[in-house]
Amino acid sequence: MNVNRHKKSLPQPSVPDGAWRRGRPLPLPVVMAAQDPILHSIEEPGGRERRAWALRWLGAAPHRLMFFVGAANLLLAMLWWSWWLAAARWPAVLPLPMTPQPPGWLHAFTMQFQVLPSFFFGFLLTVFPRWMGLQELRPWQYLPVGLGMFGGQALVLLGAAGLPGAGALIALGLAATLLGWGTGLVWLGRWLREAGQINWHARSCFAAMLLGWLAIAVFAAGLWLGHPVWVQASLKVGAFGLLLPVYLSVAHRMFPFFAGNVVPGYVPWRPLWWLAAVWLLALAHLVPELAGRPAWLAWRRLPDAAMLALALLTLWKWWPRRVAPGLLKVLFIGLLWWPVTFVLLLLQSWCYAAHGTLLLGRAPAHALFIGLFGSLLVAMVTRVTQGHSGGRLYMPWVAWFAFIGIQLVAVLRIGAELAPDPHVWLVSAALGWLLALAPWVARIGSMYLRPRVDGKPG
Repeated sequence: MNVNRHKKSLPQPSVPDGAWRRGRPLPLPVVMAAQDPILHSIEEPGGRERRAWALRWLGAAPHRLMFFVGAANLLLAMLWWSWWLAAARWPAVLPLPMTPQPPGWLHAFTMQFQVLPSFFFGFLLTVFPRWMGLQELRPWQYLPVGLGMFGGQALVLLGAAGLPGAGALIALGLAATLLGWGTGLVWLGRWLREAGQINWHARSCFAAMLLGWLAIAVFAAGLWLGHPVWVQASLKVGAFGLLLPVYLSVAHRMFPFFAGNVVPGYVPWRPLWWLAAVWLLALAHLVPELAGRPAWLAWRRLPDAAMLALALLTLWKWWPRRVAPGLLKVLFIGLLWWPVTFVLLLLQSWCYAAHGTLLLGRAPAHALFIGLFGSLLVAMVTRVTQGHSGGRLYMPWVAWFAFIGIQLVAVLRIGAELAPDPHVWLVSAALGWLLALAPWVARIGSMYLRPRVDGKPG
């Protein structure tokens, strides 16, 4: 191959801290990349080589593929939901999609079982072999997970948009999600079997992901057989049997570790009984929820009060007492929504016990979903993406914009339960979600399509 014919189209390498512009010596991997004729072929006319190169990097590591899928699912799911909310509020302005199933069910399903778990698989398929010292997966082994999670949501959203054969599209989407999710479970389970020692964080995450797969099956069966109780039960399991245990298990493993690396004198606090307490209290919260009887809600108060106490104790033990970088601070600021959620749940239970009415509606749920899960999603994905990009660890402005925006969206969505015209607030919160996260998604999505700046694999 004639290397010289590419020289006029050499791209300027991505170099941290402006070393290229200040005339500092370039790192060896960047120099080698600048001399690589294959890399330069992405500049040839037509752009086919550029796209092929980008797709090659997308499959270079599980977190690249699955975070890209999760980011795409995130925007697509909220675009559909924003449209539906706006059309329901102003039907004379926007056409209202006619869905074969209640739109609220489909919104809850996509967010709980297709958006957030895509990021979960990206993280878990990357860290499981590292936690246990085992062989990592090859691209062909985790590609079906990404195809199932992305294709599954795409089919569900096409059905939710009211296209012909909507019911069949949703059913196919559920089946694809089950297949992709099941493939991920096979690899996670294999690593657990091969591990020489018990890793309780990995087992906790695997148990939650297995419970999530079963919840999807129950959701599908509920739609197929016409049992709304099954559908509602599966969504409740998704919140407290899947999402909360995974988030808190990962936080228990990683947050003190991150803080110990950058905060002088920080003492990590990670007792194993903590994981057992989280599971016990989450399941104790679920039992009266799954009973389907409002009178049982009073029984939630004991486990919810205990969970609130655990959340406050954890924040006290984990919170850095010295100056910490922004990329670390957002982890603990986002975790503040954990006790806020259970304060709202306790208020709701006490109001029902005293007056027989369910005040606050879905406010506690969205403090959990948007406040806790949304904040930690931005914080954790930003950290993992920055760390695996080969560049320096910092909180870029788009991540700050997304993180602060999520706080405002959470407050807006909680306030909608008390507003005289809640639908306007719901539309505003949905659009605010898109506005806050779109720049962040664009940035991280582009990073998964480029090689690491330090030239290392992954």
